[in-house]
Amino acid sequence: MAFTISRRATLLGLSAIASTSRVRLALANAPTDQRLVVVLLRGALDGMSSVVPYGDANLSSLRPELIPPAPGQSGGVYDLGGFFGLNPALPNIYAMYQAGEALPVHAVAGPYRTRSHFEAQDLLQLGTENTGITSGWLNRVLAELPARTSATELGLSVGIGTPLLLQGPVRIGSYAPDHFTTPSPDLYARIAALNATDPLMGPAIANGLRSQSFDASIMSDDPDTSPGGAKLGGNFAALASQTGRLLAATDGPRIAAFQLEGWDTHGNQMNGLKTPLGGLDTGLMALKNATGSHWNKTMVLVMTEFGRTAAMNGTKGTDHGTATAAFILGGNVNGGKVLATWPGLSRSQLFENRDLAPTLDIRSVAKGALAAHLGLDGAALARVFPGSAQAAPLLGLTRTV
Repeated sequence: MAFTISRRATLLGLSAIASTSRVRLALANAPTDQRLVVVLLRGALDGMSSVVPYGDANLSSLRPELIPPAPGQSGGVYDLGGFFGLNPALPNIYAMYQAGEALPVHAVAGPYRTRSHFEAQDLLQLGTENTGITSGWLNRVLAELPARTSATELGLSVGIGTPLLLQGPVRIGSYAPDHFTTPSPDLYARIAALNATDPLMGPAIANGLRSQSFDASIMSDDPDTSPGGAKLGGNFAALASQTGRLLAATDGPRIAAFQLEGWDTHGNQMNGLKTPLGGLDTGLMALKNATGSHWNKTMVLVMTEFGRTAAMNGTKGTDHGTATAAFILGGNVNGGKVLATWPGLSRSQLFENRDLAPTLDIRSVAKGALAAHLGLDGAALARVFPGSAQAAPLLGLTRTV
C-alpha cells in the first residue's frame, strides 16, 4: 500500500467502528500535501433545518413546528449574518464559522432532478447528470494529480466495499479484518423488523435471536442509536479522530471519504435531526483536532443527494425535495459567511410548487474546491466532471496566503 500498513492497530480500530455503525469510510493516498475529505450524508439532509433561513417571511407558514427559536433565545439558532441561522445542534461548526473556517452553501443541488435516494446518491458520487459513466468523481480526481512514484495501489478502503465516489481506474486497495464476514447485529435487527408482523416467522426469528443473546437494546429500531446502543455521533467522532491522525501522518493518506446514514426525516424531524446533526458536528471537530497543524492544509466538503420539501408534512417531517445546504470547512477556507443566491419561499418561487429551488450546482462547489485546494485547472475539472461546462467553478473559496 502507499502508506505504511504497520498502522494495523489503527486500521483495526477504524474497521471495528465502521462495521458496527451507520458510518462508512474510505481512504486514498495522493501525491500532494493537501488533505481532502468528502462527507456524504445519505438520506437527504434538510438544508433549511441545518442552515435556517429565518429571515424569509414565508418560512413560518410552511413549517411552523420545524423552526428552532430565533437567535438570542434559549436553544436558538446561531446567527449567520441576519438572515440565516445555524442549527443549535452545530456549535462546533459555528465556532469554525466564527473563525472563518466554515462556509455554508445554500440552495444547492446536483444537476439531476430525481427524488430517489438510490439514484441521486449514485449521481452525486458519479458527479454527472446521468449514469453513463462508471467511475466516481473522486477517483477521477486522483487520476488528475501529478504522476505517482509507485505502481502500487493509491489508497485503502476500510470496510466492506469501496464507495462509488472512489471507484474507477485508479487502483484503491481494501482492508477488512476476518470478523467482517460475520453479520452485524444491525442486519439481524433489520431481518427481525421486516418479519415482525408475520404470525409464523416473526415470533420464530425473535425467539431465535433471543436464544443467541440478542436483547431488545441490540435489536432496537431507534434511529438515534447504532447496534448495541452506541450513539451514531460517537461512532463518527471516533472514526473521524482516527482518520485525522492518519491524514496528519507524514506517510498517511491524503483523501478520505465518509458516508453517514440517518438523514431521511419523514417524521418527527425536529427531534430526529438532533442526534445526526450533533454527531456530524462532534465528528467534524474531532477531525479538525486530530489533524492538528495540518488543518490549514485540509478541506472538508459535506454534501447530500438532495434536500427536502419546503413545507412540513402531516407527521411533522419533510419529504424528498430538491435544493439543500452543503458545507465547506478547513483551516484555509474563506468562511465566516453564507454563500447563497436565495430563491425565496413564496409559492411562486418554490420548485414545482413544493421544494426549495436550486440556484447553484453542487458541481460548481466541488470544482471550485478542487481548483483552489488541489490546483486542478479547467481541463482537469472538465475531465473530473464531464458535461459540466454550465457549472462554472466557484471562485474565492480559500484565503490567499
